[in-house]
Amino acid sequence: MMELKKTPLWSEHKRLGAKLVEFGGWEMPLQYTSIIEEHKSVREKAGIFDVSHMGEILVEDVDSVPFVDNLITNSVSKLKNGEICYSPMCYENATIVDDLLAYKFSDTKVLLVVNASNTDKDYEWIKSQKRHYRVKIENVSNNYAQIAFQGPMAEKILKKISGVDLSKISFYNFTTGQINGINCIVSRTGYTGEDGFELYFDPAAAIAMWRKLIEIGNNDVKPCGLGARDTLRFEACYMLYGNDIDDTTTPLEAGLGWTVDFTKPSFNGKEVLERQKEKGVTKRLRGLEIDGGIARHGYEIFSEDQKVGHITSGTKSPTLNRSLALGYVDADHSKMGNNLSVDIHGKKIKATVIKTPFYRGSVKSK
Repeated sequence: MMELKKTPLWSEHKRLGAKLVEFGGWEMPLQYTSIIEEHKSVREKAGIFDVSHMGEILVEDVDSVPFVDNLITNSVSKLKNGEICYSPMCYENATIVDDLLAYKFSDTKVLLVVNASNTDKDYEWIKSQKRHYRVKIENVSNNYAQIAFQGPMAEKILKKISGVDLSKISFYNFTTGQINGINCIVSRTGYTGEDGFELYFDPAAAIAMWRKLIEIGNNDVKPCGLGARDTLRFEACYMLYGNDIDDTTTPLEAGLGWTVDFTKPSFNGKEVLERQKEKGVTKRLRGLEIDGGIARHGYEIFSEDQKVGHITSGTKSPTLNRSLALGYVDADHSKMGNNLSVDIHGKKIKATVIKTPFYRGSVKSK
């Protein structure tokens, strides 16, 4: 068996008694106390997540911006320095290699933050797209520890040790400066539906930073694992690669049309997406409310006796106390309010198509 990778905070997770699980080739904390308790802390106060397993790929040199613009569906050229965009990265057939964040430092420097389980695949794909572009592509994932500090109290607590004015960092913007005396990239994006920050810094400082963030929280900050991270992102309807999007789905099918800039002269998958936009998609990712039972990834969706789709993510929402799911539904059956059913352990349970996101919290908006 391949040995699992460990983040710079692995020993802290062990010390705190976290339940550790395999995730994308990494040994990561699933929970410390309970998923519900950690979820609630982020919704009401604040929580910290070790996301050092995420991948960072640096693109530098004169063609950095046009290269990344051709690589992803969204537009880096329209960003100002210090701004971030979320985007799918597609193959030529418009299915999704990964979804990522692009940090624009300058016209000659863009940092791509990718999903942990896809880092090696993404790096090879990105290198294969270099062609005539004058760029240097480097996997710099080992250069960074990353902590996500999330919740409505995140700014109030973090400013106690911040050398940068956090109030001046707008949503999907970043800056550089010191947190707890440690040089950091400080961004404000989030994956929870709440306000919060991401700190990228030298892995050698990870334990000191982690402990300090818990200390200054005065019981208002809880360490949180992958379990709460998943239920939080699910309520806010953020995509999970491998569940809600993958190399069989396109951005338009996934409801990510807002991330596709058709005004760009070219990008991978543009022609296919233009045809989908013109003709319409054959399936759509939809929110569903389940009338009893919990729908899990892979469960089949029916309209009477006809199979019309499958569940991608589902759980009982800790915040809303409702059984909810995301799933791909044939376009003809995807209208809001449509009554469908989900096969849960051989029994067809009523499901209604509802609007997403399921939850909107303290997250800042543009």
